[in-house]
Amino acid sequence: MRIIVAGMGVQGKKRLRVAGSDAVGTVDPVADGVDFRRVEDIPLDTYDAALCCVPDGAKPDLLYYLLSHGKHVLVEKPLFSPNPTILEELKQLAESKNVVCYTAYNHRFEPHVKALKKILDNRELGQVYLCKFFYGNGTARDVRNSIWRDKDLGVISDLGSHLLDWTQFLFGKLDAEPKIWTADCFENHAYDYCMFNLHDQLLIEYEMTLLSWRNSFRLELFAEFGTAHIDCLCKWGPSTLTVRRRMLPSGRPDEHSETLVCADPTWEIEYQHFLQLCKKPSHNIDTDIWINSILGGFRQKLGLAA
Repeated sequence: MRIIVAGMGVQGKKRLRVAGSDAVGTVDPVADGVDFRRVEDIPLDTYDAALCCVPDGAKPDLLYYLLSHGKHVLVEKPLFSPNPTILEELKQLAESKNVVCYTAYNHRFEPHVKALKKILDNRELGQVYLCKFFYGNGTARDVRNSIWRDKDLGVISDLGSHLLDWTQFLFGKLDAEPKIWTADCFENHAYDYCMFNLHDQLLIEYEMTLLSWRNSFRLELFAEFGTAHIDCLCKWGPSTLTVRRRMLPSGRPDEHSETLVCADPTWEIEYQHFLQLCKKPSHNIDTDIWINSILGGFRQKLGLAA
């Protein structure tokens, strides 16, 4: 597979390292040391797929160009547009050209998240009642200094999209209207802290911030036969999954914990997943369409311009 990387910021450099010898070109309008300034300048017969690591506003036009020319695409999350028909059009275009349009949510490939998915699929914990997510990092100043990141929904689309993708991955698409508890701009022009929930068959609570000076992730799940807890991602490690089995009628539960101390494995696993998708093209745009509807609802509730 011959790969180009579009956008050579932080994400693009990570994607380039993972692609390794598959990479045949880089493109960026301003970065030093790239091969091309515009993707249109790259001969179409020299590559098969693109890893798109560009600002949100540039994604739709870039994807239209690549998909219409029969190129497989991995695009960094979120794939968001105030006009929801754009995502539907991208879905139809990918299907008509029989190519992959894959939005990258690498956290799906966290070992403990995958293990929890298996537990839930096997219904080992019975009916799930409540899941609580917390995702925090300390990038408020980096975002504020960016020429394009400190605007619009801020942390809600940045980290919140990951949490919504986890929701889809673990529980399926929920048919519920989100309720915003609070959205605040403490240091940034855009939102750098938010709490909201979704309440369908189960209650899911979300908290995200750019103000967590020690990067942190927590998941707490409460269910009929026990609870599950994930503390930290591998990249910030150590990462621990704890499963507690309920004792009836009450009492201290049986408990099993597994702790991982390792480098972040998700980028390489996701890249290999993308290569496999390219052998039998498909897309995950339906997840993007659902996330887009949630984020679009936030924009309306928060009074952001269309």
